[in-house]
Amino acid sequence: MTRMTALDTLVPGPLSLAGHRLGTPQQAGALTMVPISGPAHPGFTPPRTGLKLSKVVGYGRVVLSNHAGSGVAIVPLHIGYIQDRAQNHALCRSAFLAPGQSLRFDDACCVQESQGGYLAGADQWFFVLPLELRARALELRGTSGYSKLWDDISALNARYGLARRGHLEQILSRKRPVLTQFQSRLELRPGQVGALFFVAGAFAGLEIAPDPVYFAEMWTALVCFAYGVAAWHAEPPPRAAEPFEPFAASGADGTAGLRGALERDRAVRLAGIGDLLARVPAGRAELHEEERYLGLRLSTVTAPHLAGQIVTDGDRTVYASLFAR
Repeated sequence: MTRMTALDTLVPGPLSLAGHRLGTPQQAGALTMVPISGPAHPGFTPPRTGLKLSKVVGYGRVVLSNHAGSGVAIVPLHIGYIQDRAQNHALCRSAFLAPGQSLRFDDACCVQESQGGYLAGADQWFFVLPLELRARALELRGTSGYSKLWDDISALNARYGLARRGHLEQILSRKRPVLTQFQSRLELRPGQVGALFFVAGAFAGLEIAPDPVYFAEMWTALVCFAYGVAAWHAEPPPRAAEPFEPFAASGADGTAGLRGALERDRAVRLAGIGDLLARVPAGRAELHEEERYLGLRLSTVTAPHLAGQIVTDGDRTVYASLFAR
């Protein structure tokens, strides 16, 4: 744990992150991840083990179910599902699901333009929409139309040198071996409840979960797909290998020298993250309440520099998914 400033200074307005702290930054190519630790809020259903896409009733209309016997489910913002021999969909918004409840989303986005078929009990895995699509998807919440994100997906594919069509699987599935490298190169820390993400040195997103179990189940979807796609595209060219120079000292002195070098490197990286945070644009944020469940409130945050959704319990932040615009 570091002594860096509390995260409540990062974002404006009503989003309070008091009690959350930044850990040691980790970097994999163009993607930097800063672990966040903080208070755990029990009683929430984790998304992989408790939340299932149970039915696709038509293009752009899907049903999610909370299969847990207890615990409310916070549907992760912009979650999507890849299914075998069925149309792939992503959601434009978050929501609450009580234990055992099923909820139909009529404003889902079809993200696979050329594949027909509906879910038929096949295996499924979930992702979070890539950063480049998230602002547009959030704008489209509440709007029906299964093809409403196809133009944006087509443009994204074209920028990445892929076929221009509204087929997100060209990135998520065909480039999955490349994207999953971020999962192996970045380490999920014990007790981690969130993360800051930077792509090529610029703020990309802030993710906060109710507890470490919830965040661990979101880890792959976030690091590989939500932020890994942009980082893969921004990956710098490989550098020539530098000559290896071993420590001249050996024994106890050599070990002490290595520890000192690691501490200096750690201090430099922490100072660098502080500089990145200081350069994050600031501005007035607007908060629009979407729905309530008991004492929980789901709200949409919009600002010139970021957007997303949060869940609060009184003045406590339980969940947050905010991304750069």
